[in-house]
Amino acid sequence: MQALRPTNITLDKTAGALIINWPDGQNCRYPLGNLREACPCVECRGGHENMGRAGEPDDLMTLTLTPARSYKVERVARVGNYALQFFWEDGHHTGLYTWDYLKRLCPTP
Repeated sequence: MQALRPTNITLDKTAGALIINWPDGQNCRYPLGNLREACPCVECRGGHENMGRAGEPDDLMTLTLTPARSYKVERVARVGNYALQFFWEDGHHTGLYTWDYLKRLCPTP
């Protein structure tokens, strides 16, 4: 699990992206709108029956964005040594994006 910890995390609000550098040399640029649509919380997933890997998107870049949601981030906080928590402009903040989840969501170039 230690190998999944990012070496650097940058929130670029101007560009609307989160940039994560991983220890394996992969650099991922996540559009904030796509991260918001991929929120792993039970509310965004539509209930407990949709939780887990089966409910996760295969490719972050193919998500259809829902205009009713806020794609602006007020801040991002680390949660222990295993996740990030986004505080979205619309008040939503319950999704915990684990390192494993973020690594699997890395948009393909």
